[in-house]
Amino acid sequence: MQQTTDFALLRRIATAQAESRAPSLVAAVVRDGVVVWTGARGKVDGQAPTTDTQYRIGSITKTFIAVLVMRLRDEGLLDLNDPLDKHLQGTSFGEVTIAQLLSHTAGLTSESPGLWWERAVGDDWTALQNSLTQNALRHRSGARFHYTNVGYGVLGELVARVRGTSWLEALESEILAPLGMTRTTPAPRVPAALGWAVHPFADVLLNEPTPDAGAMAPAGQLWSTVHDLARWVRFIGGDTGDVLHPDTVAEMRTPVHVDDNDAWTMGYGLGFEAMRLGGRRLSGHSGSMPGFLASALIDWRTGTGALTMANSTAGVPVVALSHDLINLVEELEPALPAEWEPMAEADPELLALTGLWHWGPTPYLLRLLPEGWLRLAPVSGVGRQSRFRPEGRDTWTGLDGYYAGETLVLHRDAEGAPNHFDLATFVFTREPYGTPDAIPGGVDETGWRTRD
Repeated sequence: MQQTTDFALLRRIATAQAESRAPSLVAAVVRDGVVVWTGARGKVDGQAPTTDTQYRIGSITKTFIAVLVMRLRDEGLLDLNDPLDKHLQGTSFGEVTIAQLLSHTAGLTSESPGLWWERAVGDDWTALQNSLTQNALRHRSGARFHYTNVGYGVLGELVARVRGTSWLEALESEILAPLGMTRTTPAPRVPAALGWAVHPFADVLLNEPTPDAGAMAPAGQLWSTVHDLARWVRFIGGDTGDVLHPDTVAEMRTPVHVDDNDAWTMGYGLGFEAMRLGGRRLSGHSGSMPGFLASALIDWRTGTGALTMANSTAGVPVVALSHDLINLVEELEPALPAEWEPMAEADPELLALTGLWHWGPTPYLLRLLPEGWLRLAPVSGVGRQSRFRPEGRDTWTGLDGYYAGETLVLHRDAEGAPNHFDLATFVFTREPYGTPDAIPGGVDETGWRTRD
């Protein structure tokens, strides 16, 4: 990082800490898989906090639970369309699906019945389950986005049941240990910041409680550090190690539902928040618990992300601050495009398939990508387009865009030469309607005319 950029980042967090009266605040910027800047303001136990000082990260905990669930899905141990009752019996809302719980569209009540769970010692799963016997569903499942902390308490228990262990043990062995996140824990370990409420009309503090949330812990229990949370920001951006396939993380980042339909600035995927701020697409999560605020975001298209943590109950704009840190880096030190270089190898048969193909009269370009992938897009640049991953010699699966999940099949003639593509029943030929036998309904035998 250049000195000018360093100062701009430091000034931004210094301004936020002073104006919002945060007892302490830490932040970091990640770029291309590397922590390129860290900063801190305020004091913890009379000293400046470090990258190893723990803060409570609140609902960022949910992202870890979501990854554990997606690991189960990728292993074939459950399907996202499974009703909850298939794996976790005894609830009064067993018809909701796992996907709905992940995306906050199950319609489940936002908070657990009884005492304010964030400030009270939590009970076990049986007690939580028994408290949800009446009116647990506030909306028709699938009808709308309704953020639910309870839903992630349920998902934590789901992970425990399917794995045959606690969600914390699964978290440690499946995520934290492989990623080297040794300072992410369910309870604080020294050095750790105390949680404070700041008086609204005087510069005085009130210590906040940090009890174990019991069965609700999967909704917001974890503590972490700048060092560890920066690794998690990288994970959300696709640097997943061996914990999860990057395609699965991309699936999790994709909005399932949006919270503000008119403007679409805030949505939710399968465990990750999705934001559109200032023209930038961000993924990650924010978190709050009494005494703490946190935010971990990344622009996965550019690889630049940021995190912010503060030990204050309210008033610190951690999401806006993380967004600003990303913007400052992108504006002051815009990334250079990757150097172009030729592919390491190209299958001659696939190379011969590239170029113009036509859906009816509309010309499309088929491009060869590394590892035998293909990209099909209209010549005009406007319309349906997707990348396709090879599944066999003549079969590819759509990865994104309109044709995500659909199958692209190359058909050959009697001599084995490429004849046409079939994509979800749409036929692509080398010439406009140039392979009559492949076109449903046939092609007018009189051919192209100069007038009607």
